[in-house]
Amino acid sequence: MIEFKNVNKIFQQKNSEIQALEDVSFKVEEQDIFGVIGYSGAGKSTLIRLVNVLEEKTSGEVIVNGHDINQYSKKELQSVKKNIGMIFQHFNLLNSKTVFNNVAMPLILQGISKNKIKAKVDELLAFVGLEDKGKQYPNELSGGQKQRVAIARALVTDPEILLCDEATSALDPATTDSILKLLKRINEQFGVTILLITHEMSVIQKICNKVAVMENGKVIEIGPVLDVFSHPETATAKNFVSTVITTDISPNLRKLIPEEQNATDIKLYIDGEQVTQSIINDLITKYQVQINVLFASMSDIQGTPVGYLTLRLKGEQQAIQNSYQYLNELNIEFEEVDA
Repeated sequence: MIEFKNVNKIFQQKNSEIQALEDVSFKVEEQDIFGVIGYSGAGKSTLIRLVNVLEEKTSGEVIVNGHDINQYSKKELQSVKKNIGMIFQHFNLLNSKTVFNNVAMPLILQGISKNKIKAKVDELLAFVGLEDKGKQYPNELSGGQKQRVAIARALVTDPEILLCDEATSALDPATTDSILKLLKRINEQFGVTILLITHEMSVIQKICNKVAVMENGKVIEIGPVLDVFSHPETATAKNFVSTVITTDISPNLRKLIPEEQNATDIKLYIDGEQVTQSIINDLITKYQVQINVLFASMSDIQGTPVGYLTLRLKGEQQAIQNSYQYLNELNIEFEEVDA
């Protein structure tokens, strides 16, 4: 659906160059909700704007539906861009136009008949929950309502792709949740592929199935959301994950835990049906080890329960080894950690 191949983007300044993107390569499959996350200046906005040619790449390929987006003529590109909707952080609505006319604008510019425009706009305003707001103006709406208008406008040409540039960053938490649920419904009901950028890991957690982490213009980590959340590899990814899920004992709490002789601390990761298993009870009763739960945390990622535990095991060395074998038999990931 969307593929970036060795994409570079360099901005020229008077006496210097700024490399906004460096050798970026990844693919967004059909009907993905693909999130790109990074701090300010990571290159996220530049990347997403390449897809509908609001920015042009310096080198590499940006492929949309099997074709390099930069190889089209201007006329061809106009037709292709009808298939790509986009919503923005600050809505980009026309304050002098009614809600109805804001949503209708892309169809008006295409010369579509008034009857068809009315039917389509009415349908979409109902879909986004604003069927009674068509005659109002943007300055009469809340932030969440403005974004719903922008979403309806982006959908009015029946696009296969929806680009979201920090679409919830200007909204409060409750409104953010409602907009994310709406985007999820668009993906499921219309089959629209969504590429979104954000600096909020909670957005990724709630609706994305895949994520790419960017830093200094590079993709430094990429994969299914569950994999990146459960096993972040880079410091940046770990920092983002820690904003929504606590996966380990805090350094201050660790200082309060006394060291013990003949004790081994292990960190476990469990998910899915593993969270319902009586792991700790089995270790105590079957393998005669004493267990102290030093840390435990549960969360939900895209409907999958995940848990992080740090346990202190005390017992004979053979009992500890038998416990490890038991965890391996259950396919539970674990590692020894320093006390």
